[in-house]
Amino acid sequence: MGKEAWMFMKEKNIKAVCYKIITGWVLAGTLALAGCASRSNTEEQAVIEGIAEKEVEAGESGDFLQEETDMEDGDAVLVEDENIGSTGRGEEKEDGKGLPEPQIIEKDWSEYFGGLNGAAVVYDAIHGQYMIYNEELAMTQRSPCSTFKIISSLVALENGIIDPGDSLRTWSGETYWNENWNRDIDFYDAFRASCVWYFREVIDEIGQEMMAEELERISYGNCDISDWEGRLNTNNNNRALTGFWIESSLKISPLEQTEVMERIFGDDSVYSERTRDELKKVMMAGEKSQAEEESQAEEESQEGEESRADMLVYGKTGMGKAQGIVVDAWYTGFAERAGETFYFCVYLGRTDGGDVSSAAAREIAVRIISEINAGSRDGKE
Repeated sequence: MGKEAWMFMKEKNIKAVCYKIITGWVLAGTLALAGCASRSNTEEQAVIEGIAEKEVEAGESGDFLQEETDMEDGDAVLVEDENIGSTGRGEEKEDGKGLPEPQIIEKDWSEYFGGLNGAAVVYDAIHGQYMIYNEELAMTQRSPCSTFKIISSLVALENGIIDPGDSLRTWSGETYWNENWNRDIDFYDAFRASCVWYFREVIDEIGQEMMAEELERISYGNCDISDWEGRLNTNNNNRALTGFWIESSLKISPLEQTEVMERIFGDDSVYSERTRDELKKVMMAGEKSQAEEESQAEEESQEGEESRADMLVYGKTGMGKAQGIVVDAWYTGFAERAGETFYFCVYLGRTDGGDVSSAAAREIAVRIISEINAGSRDGKE
């Protein structure tokens, strides 16, 4: 959901409130013209209030008026009323389908970022709530880097390009800076080691037409794969290690990353259970050592499953550099607990003098998820 979608939601709610007010005026006038003016003020008000009650029952509450006013003033993203707060549900859509509009809750997670320039988004699928830290940056599109391996794996698995049981690819013999890439390697190891040459081959086999269709299908950021070979990447000219997803044409925001995770792994996913299960397996692989993280020069990735009490966290990291400086660092994925799923993304941007890395993004995400988990168990979230 981009900036236009957020503005549409705001405009729609304001229009709904105005419609109710005007409807009330028209109804009152109609009653008067029809000879009902003789009714007492109390009776007329009862008629209008009765209609208002029906609208509220249909999910068309006018409580958004205060919320929208506050949002326009920039004081708050969400003003919760007692009814919404007690149910944790947003308002129903006006299209008659009865689906709740997502709530947007502004969070102050600055303590976890320690001065780093960054943003975080968590989507609570059960309650339809977005928790957002640094909304402006959360809606800014940047290069996805190695987090895109989730997508290339998804498409390849779904379309039979990767067979997990027979996925070994032959190393060309070229020596790469990452020693883990200098060997024949299969899908699972390639994902864990974030082996760029492996996924470069996979993406070439997927092809531009299929990739474009799949990105449109899941509304992946700007869906721009025009720089297929990654020639816009000024940090590397080895075409085995570049592509549209590494500091190139493809861009996505932290908010959009979160939404894409829900489209892939949510209840309404169009992808097969087998594909999703394979992705979950590889996204819960063991973490890399700190030494490997610090030595990565172009792009790094670390996958992990973290147990926080009764919650499991699955994710994929990515990092990109420009002129030797880290400009993008990510950790995106989802967390599961019995009956509940939280989709998330943590992004770190260039911070002069700061330790920007995908390892840092991952640690921040785990701490945020841990906070949410603890708060949910205590009945605070």
